[in-house]
Amino acid sequence: MIALPDIDLQELKETYDRDGFALARRLFSLEEVAEIRETFDKIDQLGAVRPHDDGIRDPNDPLFQHPRIVHPHRSNAVARRYLLHPGVINCLRTLFGEEPVATQSMYYFKPPGARGQALHQDNMYLLVEPGTCLGAWTAIDRVDRENGCMMLVPGSHRGNILCQEKGDTSVSFTSHVTRIPKGLKAVEMPMEPGDTLFFGGSVIHGSGPNRSKDRFRRSFIGHYAAGSLDKISKFYLPLVKMDGTDCEVAANLGGGACGQDWQGALH
Repeated sequence: MIALPDIDLQELKETYDRDGFALARRLFSLEEVAEIRETFDKIDQLGAVRPHDDGIRDPNDPLFQHPRIVHPHRSNAVARRYLLHPGVINCLRTLFGEEPVATQSMYYFKPPGARGQALHQDNMYLLVEPGTCLGAWTAIDRVDRENGCMMLVPGSHRGNILCQEKGDTSVSFTSHVTRIPKGLKAVEMPMEPGDTLFFGGSVIHGSGPNRSKDRFRRSFIGHYAAGSLDKISKFYLPLVKMDGTDCEVAANLGGGACGQDWQGALH
């Protein structure tokens, strides 16, 4: 049985409600972090799971050489187990106030020289109704400004989903960006291996390039929703209950507030 770390759930919830995000230090043990890293390093080397196609065709691009992996829980038992990590579930139950369901797993390698991801809001893609999604972003390496740590905009969870503008693809592998509303600003989130950052689906967040010479910025990410949801973009179906069984809800086929069809898109 996994020994859960001593997390102050009330403080986590208060911070999450205030800022739209909250950090749980050492939620994953170093042994768990090592298993995740070794599992995905092997997947990367052997091509055991088909990576997501982000449209990167330059073989010299670090993100072509180490592409991100989307939905590994659908074919890899280790990924599925950590998507349902007991410490994450414990925090999610507090943050949602009800039983959650898992919607997505992802793994980023972000090697040295890799571009970041422009600021965005997750529920533009997941289209969870009612309510919103919630991300749990676990650092596999030490994360700081140099290797492209997460940046988040406190208070942006109180606003709506904002339509995106064309972004700078020299620094981001995604081509569109969500502009920060007037009066708000992004903050950096340095993290240690095993730390997990929880953030809501309306929170504006992203990351800069990995400007280090020899440091990866690997991360394991799960997305979740309150179990009472009615709809989600069809890309995320089937969902996974906390007991590990698959479940279905209606596919949200609309394009969201910005009038675009995101049913095949993903974070």
